Amino acid sequence: MTTGTDTTLRVAIVGAGPAGIYAADLLLKAERKFDVAIDLFEQLPAPYGLVRYGVAPDHPRIKGIVNALQEVLDGGNIRLFGNVRFGSDITLDDLKHHYNAVIFTTGAVRDAELDIPGIGLPGSYGAADFVSWYDGHPDVPRDWPLDARTVAVLGNGNVALDVARMLAKHAEDLLPTEVPDNVFERLAASPITDVHVFGRRGPIQVRFTPLELRELGELRDVDIILDDADFGVDPSDERSIETNKQRLVINRIFMEWRSRETGRASRRIHLHFYSRPAEILGTDHAVGVRVERTTPDGEGGVNGTGEFRDVAVEAVYRAIGFFGTPLDGVPFDERRGVIPNRSGRAIDDRDQQVPGVYASGWIKRGPVGLIGATKSDAMETVQALLGDQAEWWSPAEPDPEAVVAMLKSRGIRYTTVEGWSRLDAHERALGETRQRERIKVVPRDEMIAISADD
Repeated sequence: MTTGTDTTLRVAIVGAGPAGIYAADLLLKAERKFDVAIDLFEQLPAPYGLVRYGVAPDHPRIKGIVNALQEVLDGGNIRLFGNVRFGSDITLDDLKHHYNAVIFTTGAVRDAELDIPGIGLPGSYGAADFVSWYDGHPDVPRDWPLDARTVAVLGNGNVALDVARMLAKHAEDLLPTEVPDNVFERLAASPITDVHVFGRRGPIQVRFTPLELRELGELRDVDIILDDADFGVDPSDERSIETNKQRLVINRIFMEWRSRETGRASRRIHLHFYSRPAEILGTDHAVGVRVERTTPDGEGGVNGTGEFRDVAVEAVYRAIGFFGTPLDGVPFDERRGVIPNRSGRAIDDRDQQVPGVYASGWIKRGPVGLIGATKSDAMETVQALLGDQAEWWSPAEPDPEAVVAMLKSRGIRYTTVEGWSRLDAHERALGETRQRERIKVVPRDEMIAISADD
């Protein structure tokens, strides 16, 4: 744990989203008897991960998290190497050569699989890809096929609501946000009239947060359509509402919606409960969804009834959860989509600790929990790492400049905290000319040109 004459713990963090930045901040603030040097590696040219590329543009309150993350980066104690891909630009062996340990905070950005017939038909999409598109992710196509008038969204979580809301919302209502120009233009041309959201459980068992649900009902010129047959089905709902404040609020929202007059809006969002997607219909393209009616099993789940119905749609989005991506040389649980770990310490297939390798965030625990959970998660991992001195690597080249020399020798145009500040200022300036907070730069090469030090 030495760099020249200094005694310093050198830690690499792979992933510069909230989990990575919180882990870095907690490492710097932790009580310890030695110095800590932290380098953040991020495959995108800009930091913040899903806060920048996974939160719908009409959620400025959630994007306020960026301000707290920016304070950490602006502290001057963390180096950022953006536009650096783990597994190709840098490897686990590279990290061992320069650091004492690594924390992987790469999140979960793939769609979870849904194994039903027809899921692979053209016109059937993963929500993660759609979210990346409307958030201006530089590595997805600039266009999206928004030619369907009637769409199905499969899932009963916040991502499903985001997708439904972005599809049904009138594009001009997104203009005050940081929605990219290409996304606005495509949404403005969409012919959509109806979005059907299907969930296999009842309305009180949804995984929406009350805030997300309430925002759905505030959309201009969009009716929320509910079926009275989906309510009062589960005898345990009343007890659940009495003992769970969140479910109480959700029930109140639904009750208010059920009393609304509908029929005048040009667009509609239909919420279907006790409706398990069983098949995507079609031969050359998705033309409908077959759903099975379910019924409560008395233990918080549902059973199928064998009663099916078909709903005609022209496109399908599955939003049933995210899934982690394997990392070269790092253990991976293919079933859960995480790095197997104990308290953040990576565990191999023999259930043994992997020296020097740690995980935090969704790649550690799966895609559950909000920012508060990410902070506590990072604290557990940091405490584990600091207590594991015997498990740390002994780097051959711990000099901080050796990493810079390595990246430059490989021709990698990396971005920095200062480069992100330039890109941030550029996007804000673009927005100012049109009375918007920012206009996001989408092409990767353009982001790098604005951000890079060279």
